[in-house]
Amino acid sequence: MRLVATHSIKTGEKIGKPLTNNNGQILVQEGVTITKRMIERLKKLNITFIYIDDEESEGIEPTSVITDQTKAEAIHDIRHAFGSLAEETTLSKSFILDRLGKNFKKTVKNILVDVRESGEAISLLSDTIGHDRYTFFHSLNVAVYSIAMAKELKFTEDEQLTIGIGALLHDIGKTEISSSILKKPDKLSSEEMVEIKKHPDIGFNILRKCFELSTVSAHCAYQHHERVDGTGYPRGIKGNDIHRYAKVIAIADVFGAVTSNRVYSKAILPHEGMELVFAGAGSQFDLKTIQAFRKTVAIYPVGLTVILSDGRKAIVVQQHRHNSERPVIRIIEENDRKVLRPYYVDLNKELTITIVETETTLSANENKLISRFYF
Repeated sequence: MRLVATHSIKTGEKIGKPLTNNNGQILVQEGVTITKRMIERLKKLNITFIYIDDEESEGIEPTSVITDQTKAEAIHDIRHAFGSLAEETTLSKSFILDRLGKNFKKTVKNILVDVRESGEAISLLSDTIGHDRYTFFHSLNVAVYSIAMAKELKFTEDEQLTIGIGALLHDIGKTEISSSILKKPDKLSSEEMVEIKKHPDIGFNILRKCFELSTVSAHCAYQHHERVDGTGYPRGIKGNDIHRYAKVIAIADVFGAVTSNRVYSKAILPHEGMELVFAGAGSQFDLKTIQAFRKTVAIYPVGLTVILSDGRKAIVVQQHRHNSERPVIRIIEENDRKVLRPYYVDLNKELTITIVETETTLSANENKLISRFYF
């Protein structure tokens, strides 16, 4: 299975992984032959990357750090919570979350187990279409990234549980933000920006009244847009005034957003997202936390086609848990020719060879609204 950019797929190729809509229903099943109309539809839906099956990538199967059961239960709980809260008053929302508190704890504990038992770096590329579905998967992905970072930072299991719940519910305040703003494909007006910046305050006021949830989890929602240099919101606090859990979630939130397809911007690849996050190291984001993040996330996903420093072309096959910059790869071209018998190279052992380029890099011109990841 190979990860390819939508703009480069060709008619006649076959879908490798199914694409789903807002309700989780399969729109395009795996094995379906790609048509010109399908390509146009994918571009209109702002889908940047898809998986295809071809001969060169035969046998390469991307895996997720969390099981299908954990994912299904988490999405169900998140969707139920966001749906139930959408039409309720702030006071009622706290009672609703109290009823759902045990479910969230169970979900986060399942994620803890899956992350602990996983032997590879985390790769959470989304194959869903639609804003609402993005919201649910984003909440889950931020929780997974945050838990993995917390584990790398040697937080206790109780601390990981608390930060996982805070991450899972970090955007709960958006249930009171107009969908016309959340789904707007264009640049937000100054008035709309003021509105969307209210969601941390709203989320904090909902969560802090929940007896089933820790007050610290409420502060995760409150501070996940704060930045260590004081340029964040809602309070513009800086440095040690920001809770260390919120510093973790801030990184997970940004990375999860830019590597997903959203209504106003296309997804970028994990290594591009990592570069974007590192650009804020020490200023916007805590440096120690970023370093922990880099050790946990797969920046070159399985199935991605890469170009090596010696000119060979390869497909990523397997990750190393603490060194995802140097994965195991399958060589498919050398000296500008396809190899008759593809072979494998472990870049963790062949230290003189590096990845210098990918075939699916998204140019800045294709993603002009990427700056909105801050919100």
